[in-house]
Amino acid sequence: MPQIYFLCTGNSCRSQMAEGFAKTILGSEWQIASAGVETHGLNPKAVAVMAEKQIDISQNQSKLVDPEYLQNCDIVVTLCGDARDRCPVVPTRVKKIHWPLPDPATATGSDEEVMAVFRQVRDEIEQRILTLNQKCEYGA
Repeated sequence: MPQIYFLCTGNSCRSQMAEGFAKTILGSEWQIASAGVETHGLNPKAVAVMAEKQIDISQNQSKLVDPEYLQNCDIVVTLCGDARDRCPVVPTRVKKIHWPLPDPATATGSDEEVMAVFRQVRDEIEQRILTLNQKCEYGA
């Protein structure tokens, strides 16, 4: 079973949304997890925007990178430069992908403006996972 890991700094927003989409899009044929190089807790705004897509991540936990899981991955996706730069070394057989997405947790403005940033990042993650799924289906 192929294994994928989504990593960001605090495992609170981007990687959690990626895990939620991957479980929905890639399905049970994949082993899917997310983690952070730190733990910042699950961001309630990430939970809210994922619920708008009928994906429930409300029971997810903010987790640190598990070295054993990381070593057994087929694909590791970093969603920010910090995670890319601080990610532990992985075997050369592991495909590393970097998606440099803005951190929605740092968005400022009205609640509506902040939620718009969360939605933009969420939608970008969804599109990237759909593309990743197509590439995996065709062996690319």
